[in-house]
Amino acid sequence: MACFVVPGAEAIVVTAAYFVAKRAEMKIKSPELAKGNKFENNESGITWSKRLSWLMGLLWGGVILLAFEHFWHGEVVPFPPFLSAMASPEDTAEMLTEMSTVGVSMAATVTAVWGVICAVAEAKVRKIRKALKSEAK
Repeated sequence: MACFVVPGAEAIVVTAAYFVAKRAEMKIKSPELAKGNKFENNESGITWSKRLSWLMGLLWGGVILLAFEHFWHGEVVPFPPFLSAMASPEDTAEMLTEMSTVGVSMAATVTAVWGVICAVAEAKVRKIRKALKSEAK
């Protein structure tokens, strides 16, 4: 009924973290770019803002699809209380149980998959860097 609310809350937090990370990276990169040597000391891997953008895409995509599916089945309505499960206390208790089990497990699974994606991407970047360094020698 409202399982998409938990990943939605995580998506909001990740989006805020993305903008904070992006701003911090721009403050660090701006002096280097002003010097004109943007490739001189590029030893970092994939930036945190890029990684967070991947997680944002996964979370927001899932939330939008689930919200549409729940709307299609009449579980989300365009008038207050917006969630049909909030009409009675019994339904609300069932909704909260679903959010704490299904919603949390969905959010945790998406975050775990994102962690695997980041680890694989970082390993590929290291492998390419190593090949380029050995090729340059």
